[in-house]
Amino acid sequence: MSTATRQRGSAAAVAVLDGLSDIDAANVVRCARTLLRRPLLRVDSHDGDLLPLVFRHRVALQELFSSLLGYRLVVQRKFARLYKSGPGPQVTRGEQSLTPRGYAYLALSMAALIGVGRQVLLSRLVAEVRAAAVEAGIEVSDGLPDRRALTAALRHLVALGVITETEGSVAPWTGEAPSEALITVDTDLLGHLLAGPVGEVETPDELITASASTGMVGGERGVEHAVRRRLVEDPVVLHADLPEAQRVWLQRNHKRESLLLERCFGLVAEVRLEGVAVTDPEEYLTDLGFPGMGTVARVALLSLPELLHQEEEPRADGRTEVSRLRVREVCAELVESYPSAWSKQATEDVDELVDGVLELLAALSLAVQQDEGTWLISPAAHRWVPDPDASPGRESVEETPEPVVQTPSWSLFDEEST
Repeated sequence: MSTATRQRGSAAAVAVLDGLSDIDAANVVRCARTLLRRPLLRVDSHDGDLLPLVFRHRVALQELFSSLLGYRLVVQRKFARLYKSGPGPQVTRGEQSLTPRGYAYLALSMAALIGVGRQVLLSRLVAEVRAAAVEAGIEVSDGLPDRRALTAALRHLVALGVITETEGSVAPWTGEAPSEALITVDTDLLGHLLAGPVGEVETPDELITASASTGMVGGERGVEHAVRRRLVEDPVVLHADLPEAQRVWLQRNHKRESLLLERCFGLVAEVRLEGVAVTDPEEYLTDLGFPGMGTVARVALLSLPELLHQEEEPRADGRTEVSRLRVREVCAELVESYPSAWSKQATEDVDELVDGVLELLAALSLAVQQDEGTWLISPAAHRWVPDPDASPGRESVEETPEPVVQTPSWSLFDEEST
């Protein structure tokens, strides 16, 4: 395959922007960033005021996402839907309001909504959800945890605009049945909600695998799309984590891809020997900021120098192996050394603090669990190692400069001597 053929995707994307005025090109990039952050954009949602601009530049945006990432973009007057690929089995983040049980109820609720029409009573919808669970072979109960999970799933659908509380509201219930409410269903939006090929798979594992490659073509173009998706969606991409074909492609094209990410999405790529770290200077596409102000975030930041400093050499992939016990020792030492610097509630149980630190590092792609007692710290963590301004206890001594002796000279204002 020729170089020109391999680069046709990036060339098409650049051509889209080059064919626009500077203002229109900047607006296309702004809309693209918004859609990456909010794949389902509605008029009354966050950043919904940009929907008219997305509609205006829909052709350019569709070409941009298709050529660079292999994503499909549907734009209508009332909403825009970017069909992104799934995260695959290594997901570390998700909707904070939903537990795994909540996600199960979300899927069941969407299945139930397909056949209820445009309006339905909440009690009937709950009954349909439970019937869908029985049909799918999923065991559900009427206990408090299941009620909360179902309520969280329905509240998430309300937030997405798929269902609207016409009368009453969807709220947790304590009795045998929820308080009655009339629900209106946006069937058009519901039809565009699912991105994965549900009808083509038979097991959850197959769905996860298929969703991660949704819309991706094969061959060299598929490698190109797969790598760019990782760069856009993940803060850290290590060469060791990529299949051989993707690793070779990224190492060969990293300079061009860095320029492309900045031009089309406003992202900055830091290329290192072990891989690529991608950041957003405006932090709009950063869903999890680091460093942070909370106790867990600050302890995680300050623990990195000790965790990365090991007597053993790093692994071949650049990761540093540490035990959970070592992480606990470092966290406990920080808590004891600076007792007034932390929240008492966050540090009263050191084991919970350690769990929070490791979960945060994992969500940032800076750590991955190898087994129950061992974690691997990413080489990208070195960029966050604090660098003190000066060593404590040392006083800087400034040398007094030698006085400058001025040589006398004549001027127009001097009196002539006699």
